[in-house]
Order: sequence, then structure tokens, then C-alpha cells
Amino acid sequence: MYCPNCQDSDSRVLDTRIQKEGEIRRRRECLKCKSRFTTLECVLHAYPLIIKKDGRREAFSKEKVKKGVQYACLKRPVSLAQIEQIVSSACQYALEFSKKEINAKEIGQLIMQELKKLDDVAYIRFASVYRTFKDVHEFVESLEVRPTPPQLEI
Repeated sequence: MYCPNCQDSDSRVLDTRIQKEGEIRRRRECLKCKSRFTTLECVLHAYPLIIKKDGRREAFSKEKVKKGVQYACLKRPVSLAQIEQIVSSACQYALEFSKKEINAKEIGQLIMQELKKLDDVAYIRFASVYRTFKDVHEFVESLEVRPTPPQLEI
């Protein structure tokens, strides 16, 4: 680890703490200039590629999932901890998937399942963006008859 002040590579660890999601925070001191700095270590997960509706493939993005769930829960009685739990479930599902690619539909259905348990309005908001509907009748019909999404223990 290089010192941000003098770029020297010799430093000593003063303090180590485990953060949320397994990240490790270390407080360090440069042995040359004596300045102190903090580093954060985390595991880089190998998420599968997501196959979109139009066939494109893109990298799985935890931030994109979180943004979509937050938008669906905007001004609803859903806590940030509940949103984080849904995002964590989606990420865990993607990591446990044994193939290199996963259909976006599977992740979306998992999120819809979790939102349905928490808040009907958030569920409807997410479903209206996630799925493509030709008209209002098709939207109402899909709300009445919902396919069973993949089950995941939380």
C-alpha cells in the first residue's frame, strides 16, 4: 500500500475493523513521513452477465438494482434496511447462479416477489417499469394473475 502523501510503500497497520458486507477497514501509518491514512479492503465478486429483454448482455450492477428498488419505494413506508435486504437477496441469487449469464426476468421476478411482501404500491411501480404492457387492461390482468417467481430464502 502506497502512502497518499509521499508514495512510500512501507506502512504499518494501527487498527483493523470488519465493516458491513465483509469489508475490512485498516488505519495505517506511513513509516517514512508518519502520515496516517485509511484503506478499505473488499472482495470482488464475479457476478454473471445479465441478459436483457432485447438480447443485449450487460454486467450485473448492484447499484442499478438498488436504484430501481429505491425508485419503486419512493414515498412509501419501506425502510432503507428493507430495501438493502431486497438488494442483498437479488445479489445473493445472482452469485449463487451457477451459469455465467442470467436472464433479467429472473432477477426482476425475485425483486417483485419481495416488494409484494412489503408494499403493494411499490410492487405495482416496479412491475409497471419492469414489464412491458400494451395497454391498461393487460397491466390489470397481470396484477390479478401473477406467475410464481423463483423462491429464495432470506
